[in-house]
Amino acid sequence: MSEAEAVTSAPKTSISDLRQFRINKNLAAAATSKTVLLPGKKRIQVMADSDSDADITPKKIKIELSVEEKEERFLAIAKIATDYDTMDIQDSLVRSNWVIDDAMKYLKDRRMPKRGPDSFQGSNNKVVVPPSAIITVRATAPAKPAAAPAKSAAAPAKTTATNGTIKSRTKKSSSYGSDDEDSGDQAFAKGQVYDSDDSDTEASHEMTGQRKKVFEFMNTATPMELQTVKNLSEKKASIILELRPFKDWTDLCQKLESNKGLSAELLNHTQELLNKQNNIANILTKCNKLVQRLETAIEAGAGIVEQPKILNKKFKLADYQLIGLNWLTVMNKQQMNGILADEMGLGKTIQVIAFLAYLKENNLAKAAHLIVVPSSTLDNWAAELSRWCPSLVVERYHGNQEERKRMRIRFAKEGFTGFDILLTTYHIVASTPEERKMFRVCKLHYVIFDEAHMLKNMTTQRYANLITINAEMRILLTGTPLQNNLLELMSLLCFVMPSFFGKNVEDIKSLFAKKNKAENGNEEVSQFQETQVERAKRIMKPFVLRRLKKGVLGNLPKKHTQVEKVPMSEIQKRYYNDLVEYYSNNKGEICSGDRAGVTIMVEMRKLANHPLLARYYFDDAKLREFSKRLATVPTYKKSNPQYIFEEMAVMSDFQVWQLCHKHELLDVKIPEDLICDSGKFQFLDSLLPKLKAEGHRVLIFSQFTMMLDVVEKYLDIRKHGYCRLDGSTAVEERQDMINDFNTDSGIFIFLLSTKAGGVGINLTAADTCIIHDIDFNPYNDKQAEDRCHRMGQTRPVTIYRLISESTIEEGMLLVAEEKLKLEQDITSNEKGGEVQETKCVVRLLTMALGLDKDEEEQLNKSINNSLTSPSK
Repeated sequence: MSEAEAVTSAPKTSISDLRQFRINKNLAAAATSKTVLLPGKKRIQVMADSDSDADITPKKIKIELSVEEKEERFLAIAKIATDYDTMDIQDSLVRSNWVIDDAMKYLKDRRMPKRGPDSFQGSNNKVVVPPSAIITVRATAPAKPAAAPAKSAAAPAKTTATNGTIKSRTKKSSSYGSDDEDSGDQAFAKGQVYDSDDSDTEASHEMTGQRKKVFEFMNTATPMELQTVKNLSEKKASIILELRPFKDWTDLCQKLESNKGLSAELLNHTQELLNKQNNIANILTKCNKLVQRLETAIEAGAGIVEQPKILNKKFKLADYQLIGLNWLTVMNKQQMNGILADEMGLGKTIQVIAFLAYLKENNLAKAAHLIVVPSSTLDNWAAELSRWCPSLVVERYHGNQEERKRMRIRFAKEGFTGFDILLTTYHIVASTPEERKMFRVCKLHYVIFDEAHMLKNMTTQRYANLITINAEMRILLTGTPLQNNLLELMSLLCFVMPSFFGKNVEDIKSLFAKKNKAENGNEEVSQFQETQVERAKRIMKPFVLRRLKKGVLGNLPKKHTQVEKVPMSEIQKRYYNDLVEYYSNNKGEICSGDRAGVTIMVEMRKLANHPLLARYYFDDAKLREFSKRLATVPTYKKSNPQYIFEEMAVMSDFQVWQLCHKHELLDVKIPEDLICDSGKFQFLDSLLPKLKAEGHRVLIFSQFTMMLDVVEKYLDIRKHGYCRLDGSTAVEERQDMINDFNTDSGIFIFLLSTKAGGVGINLTAADTCIIHDIDFNPYNDKQAEDRCHRMGQTRPVTIYRLISESTIEEGMLLVAEEKLKLEQDITSNEKGGEVQETKCVVRLLTMALGLDKDEEEQLNKSINNSLTSPSK
């Protein structure tokens, strides 16, 4: 056939074909002109900012999908990839920018099916299992049936090439044992025990294995255990107790169906609960095996008896810190992540530095490490790294957006090279999409989270962002692993070992977040709580190292704590009682209205601390006068007196005074006697001169920066020298202030906000700590007081907690003591109970305002609605 005939016989070319031809041609041209990159660089280059001037591969246009579209894509993959865990599916979609084909490829290449063996890390990480661990698992794993195919034994290990390195995709059964442990759960979960459509069939009366367990539970469970079933209230539990005993399955179904308050659907909810309990039981079994494995590994090796040689020879690790280093090295050899949860002041920072030095000295570091810290401790970490191990090269990822952008461009070209440690803050690590992508794409060896109790809530965006950091291993550092309830501890464990706990996260949530509904029958409630605490202890044992100061620091000076219940001043008492009376007379409006109970409680707390935190001194007439004057001031942004008045009307007296002085209305004053007129300041009038005369130095903590403003004015009036640190203090100035206080004995007082100044910093120059107003969370106060009661302290330490008498602060103290009791139960070897997890705010307002049960329930609903409704 001639060339012309071929052309005429060819079918007509459509416009879409021509368009595709041009696209293919352009792609081919682009491919030939593409710069050749070093292995591993192409993937890193796409993380640079879109407006970067660097010569990099252009980024694909990112299509923003709605929540509904993301859900559709997730469900589409979930239907196809039924063998994969839902968390892995979601992770693959996020990593693939929600492109289904790319997500499926990532899932198959990088993740193991959930019915396959578990692993410590994702399947893209190399799993190194020492011989001692293999022996342990072989001894405990059940023998495989003879008829089972030997396919896995004969097939060669599949390998993948990454940056020129061959990584073996080994089977992970050696990590946790055989999957037979989970088969019971899957069988138990298969099918529901009750179906209303089958109620008349013969099969509906049969007592299968699943039904036997549900039947036994309904016949023998205690009222407290019954209430753990979904939709089974205390009232319904009492009805079930009256209907007992149930003769057989048919009798059970009929009694539940015929009773108005009950439903046979409770049987399926019971099956669901028992299934979750089975899953938790399997986790406990695996945790016990991990403990055995760790003990075997520790016994097999002699351990580290000397600190790494590259550590500064001027400093020496304490014996317990050397033990901590050994624990970290064993966890590393076993490819296990962990939580170093030593009490505050025992040198967790130093133990981690020693561990990173060990990795470098023995050429075990596979990539750079990332350390994520609160802003207040960034300089302290940099100083400690430089002091203890100068040979560790540290890069600080901090600064303004432009500085960080330049660093990201460099990392895009060179990767995380040229340094051992990248040091950054929680705020920076996930502050922009570019930063989140950089840490999601670039490979790290260890990521270390200081003050890791910030990760206690698995439902937050911070938790979701940080869990995607692309590090092979994780270490969490926290002096307070357990703060409010067992679920927070479980959140930390799920974060540190996501592949271990991943498919059981929902079960963990539901079982450890159960509220104690029973008020009577304390013995039964105590037994239920005891079971929960024992479960938590057994689960956390392999992953957590927790030591208390009293157990390892025999020479640490003693700490004496005093709770000072101080009477309010006369005017303060009158204002506080008026406020309580107003709210007590308007209970119905408060409990059912939009006004959140949290706001009411904050108002009560402010008045319990100082009258100037409310507005009583400047009346509306004075505010209108100030607003007219401010309208003429060039430095004030508004010129309409009415708008200025409305803005000032919601301010406290002290804020009004600050605003006027800021804009040079210097004749506006608050009398000094009003500034000093609070019960707590009157107590300080007697305490501070005595401490000063005896040579003590003092830390004063407050929750409110506004309260710190008033304290500053009080200290000026009383002529006490001080310095101050709070959340607004620039990061680069914080360490200088800390150094000045530690070296200059002329500074008598250091003022700090509990949140910003209460973590990670060393203020051992002080030996007295005054908690001016306590926190809801007692661990924040414990963190604060341990700024001075820690290693390096040479004098006895005294802690003063100031509580205003007959105020809401007394209720807060009661709640705080209950939470501290829970930590004792978890960390000690003795048995104990969990804190009742009713809303703190509801409890406190119930006590303060004398609410009855109905009003308490209304208030609870009102607060829940205000917390769950979207912000406008």
